[in-house]
Amino acid sequence: MNTFLNYLAITALFALVLAPVAFGVARERRIDRQLREAERGRLAAGPPETRSAARPVAAPRGPRPRSWARAWESPSPVRR
Repeated sequence: MNTFLNYLAITALFALVLAPVAFGVARERRIDRQLREAERGRLAAGPPETRSAARPVAAPRGPRPRSWARAWESPSPVRR
């Protein structure tokens, strides 16, 4: 009986370790399948028209301090 419980404990630990791996592999396969189906749909529909294609939006950039240390300093009088 003791040997059976040992085997059962090892099998349970093995399942606990490999369960996330199995779920991850299944998720990756599902995502790959969805990407393949989307790519086939895009190829069958043809290239998108230029007018309807979305343009990338550039984020505005503000002025940056010359040094990361100076960004946290409080304004001080001019040093000589």
